[in-house]
Formats: sequence, structure tokens, C-alpha cells
Amino acid sequence: MPELPEVETTRRGIAPHVEGREIVEVIVRSRSLRVPVPVDLESALIGARFGELARRAKYLLLPVGDRSLLWHLGMSGSLRLARVGDLPRKHDHVDVVVEGGAILRYHDPRRFGFVDWLAGDVASDPRLARLGPEPLSPDFDGARLYTLSRGRRAAIKPFIMDNAVVVGVGNIYASEALFMAGIDPRRAAGRVSRERYARLAEAIKTVLAAAITQGGTTLRDFVSGSGEPGYFAQRLNVYGRGGEPCRECGHLLRQVTLGQRASVYCPICQR
Repeated sequence: MPELPEVETTRRGIAPHVEGREIVEVIVRSRSLRVPVPVDLESALIGARFGELARRAKYLLLPVGDRSLLWHLGMSGSLRLARVGDLPRKHDHVDVVVEGGAILRYHDPRRFGFVDWLAGDVASDPRLARLGPEPLSPDFDGARLYTLSRGRRAAIKPFIMDNAVVVGVGNIYASEALFMAGIDPRRAAGRVSRERYARLAEAIKTVLAAAITQGGTTLRDFVSGSGEPGYFAQRLNVYGRGGEPCRECGHLLRQVTLGQRASVYCPICQR
């Protein structure tokens, strides 16, 4: 699943090619996504111009006139740039063509993503209103994690993956941040100290910032807005490496299941 760095990479990749550009054509090949494509999408977009693209958690926000599109990539979706004349592939469901010939093309084999109108604004749309802070913002820190974790018996890994606590810390980056902070992912969230939460918050920021800089993580289905895969997977320390030696101490990494997700950790480096 594309996580926050992949979505941010997509935003940065497509923004220079569509911001301020007039939309000249919209092609919807299939409306049967997780949320049906709005029936007025074509008529509302043609002749309008894109504003400055934004992101909230794993959602892309594309202002168009006095409205905004809310775009989610689902499990396997991607927004990439094509040019007029590039033939669509199977599962290319939506094309938005802007002046100059660039095409914003949505590809989604599993159809779990969607494009829809934002309901009101970011604060009032029910899909966004209850989300926690952005992990790279000043609103997120160890003090928040410590306060919200008091009394929590659930493991710390699912705790930091809860979008009400902080957005965008998916399975890959939660695993990597916990390794960097030296915290066992099985430890009860309520039994982690304030000092360790401070380290964890900084680790989350570091891991996500590095992933964004390097273009996201290479996943089978993900390509960035420019059509190139991400490269962060080359530097993963624990995710997907169960049974392999730890890069720090050499001990074999262990894999467990937490919150229905595979979790790999080092029993020596993470306590």
C-alpha cells in the first residue's frame, strides 16, 4: 500500500506539471472505484485550473476553482504523468489532461482508491476531520505520544499506526522507527517512558523525511508521479527481513504478528 512518503512523492512529482494549468479534457474509463467517480467530474473540471496541490495523511488534495478533489491511491493505485498520445494500460481508470499536453493518469488494479469532491474543507470532511497531526509538523512530538498512551495495553506498534494518534505511520515506517528508537514493537504503549517516546517521535520524523527525500519505498505496485519507483527499500533495517541478521548486532531478526501485520524486530537492539 502506498504510504505517506509515497503519496508525498507523488504530490511533489506531479505538482510542477499541473499547478496553474487549465484542464482541457477528462476521460473516465471506469467509475467503479471504492467510491464511484462523481458524475459531474468531467463537466466541473474542463475549463478550470488546478491550484496548489496539498496532502493530508495519505490523501491528495487538488484544488480546482472553488472546490477541491480528494484523491486516495488505495492499496495499489498510482497517479503518474503521461503525454498526449501515450496509450492507456489496463486499469488506467481516469485521465485529466491539462494545457501543454500533460496527462494526470490514475492507475489502480484493485480499485480500492478513489477520486471524489472534498466535502466542505479539510476540517469538516468526515474522512479527514478526525485525523491526528502530520508526523513532520510541530504538532507531533513525544509528549503527545506519551500523553495519549497512558493506560493503553495495546502494543506500541499498532498504537503509533493509529491515524487518530498521528497520520501516515504505516507498517514499513513504524517498524523502521521502532528499530531506530530501540523499542520492542510488542511492548505495551502505556509502559513506554516519556524519554523513550521523545526518541521515538524523532525517529518517526527522521525515517519519514528520509523516505520522502529518497522518493518513497519501492513496492511492487507503486510508481511515483514521474513514473519512477522509490528507492527507500534499499535502506530498510528490519521491515521484510525476518530471519536475516540485524545490521547493527548480527543477531537474527524475529517476526511476529501485531494488529494483523507482520512485524520484524531485533531482540537485542529493541527492548
